[in-house]
Amino acid sequence: MKWRGMLHDSMPGSLELMAKESITGYWGADPTSDSLHVGNLASMMLLIHSQRFGHKPILLVGGATGLVGDPSGKKSERPLMRLEELNHNLTSIKAQASRFLDFESKHNGALVVNNYEWFKDFNLFDFLRQVGKHITVNYMLAKDSVKNRMEDGLSYTEFTYQLIQGYDFYHLWKHYGCKLQYGGSDQWGNMTTGTELIRRMAGGEAYVITCPLITKADGTKFGKSEGGNVWLDPAKTSPYKFYQFWLNAADAEVERYLKVFTFLSQEEITDTMTKLIADPSARAAQKKLAAELTALVHGRSELEKAMVATNLLFKGGIEDLKKLSTAEMKEIFEGIPVHTCQKGMWDTEISLLDFLTTITGMYGSKGEARKMIQQGGLKLNREKLTLESGVDQSHFINGSFLLLEQGKDKKYLVIA
Repeated sequence: MKWRGMLHDSMPGSLELMAKESITGYWGADPTSDSLHVGNLASMMLLIHSQRFGHKPILLVGGATGLVGDPSGKKSERPLMRLEELNHNLTSIKAQASRFLDFESKHNGALVVNNYEWFKDFNLFDFLRQVGKHITVNYMLAKDSVKNRMEDGLSYTEFTYQLIQGYDFYHLWKHYGCKLQYGGSDQWGNMTTGTELIRRMAGGEAYVITCPLITKADGTKFGKSEGGNVWLDPAKTSPYKFYQFWLNAADAEVERYLKVFTFLSQEEITDTMTKLIADPSARAAQKKLAAELTALVHGRSELEKAMVATNLLFKGGIEDLKKLSTAEMKEIFEGIPVHTCQKGMWDTEISLLDFLTTITGMYGSKGEARKMIQQGGLKLNREKLTLESGVDQSHFINGSFLLLEQGKDKKYLVIA
């Protein structure tokens, strides 16, 4: 974890404990969506690596904490969730986690737990007497997750979040022998509250390890509340888009991503980065990252489809496109904008401007379309277009679709 740059902070004794014995550790997933995202995966990789080296992982899905809302890293109060929505999200997250964790091993098989199970019958008076009395308000106010929200306002609901997460750790320590909690660096305050509760309520010892928050090229973190997030659910971020995201990683970021998100050895990553330095235009490191991570999250078959789509989008000619059916075209080009038009809408050739505006609605006005054509940035089925170009039924490949490209990056599928 050190050479991979995955250690941000750890309580004294945490790493020594992991080196000495096989231990049980947990990581908590926030169920405010029915999918994990890349930011979650960065933290969960701590759990995945720990299992690979003999430790027992517990995935805690926060059915109870999801009903309350974590103030960490948030500027405003989150809307409270309905229980039905929460249960749907829990089921989806468990299914996703099975791609990364081994639940079958007799020695250190992973467990999934839901903290709603031990909180649903915990009444307020018992919680205040058994838990609340052990942590002072001064201790809670000192946490960054609380201090950062004091000016804008923090509800009592979110203020109590650290006590609830802290009790999770105590419950797992008591009933599952869980000694360690993993998480992102923004969770340090909530996590250490758990070790404090274990010490004060039972005189026990527990530890925490955090990893750095993984950020995108613009410095923003991966997360549900951040724009342009990268989801693990293919319905939210298609395998093609997922593959393309990593393929477009900046040279300055790709080594860090390789270390955090893949299981490549130190020697393999060093060799990959050497190739990138020798020939940056070949993007060997980005291709390796995109392939490894897409296969991990979506499987080898989805990786192959994403690679075929990439090749067709950027290198394939008209003959390659003719080999595809409309169904295959839709599947391979999933994630790019699709426009439709009715077959037989015109019997003779129409002007390109009419096609781009009236027929497909790609452009809102003929002036906008004319400007793009005059700049020489528009292609139909890989052929450059001019203002004099016309379009008729013969341009539709197999009578069903055609590919329009604007510049190097924007592509549109038109289906009849």
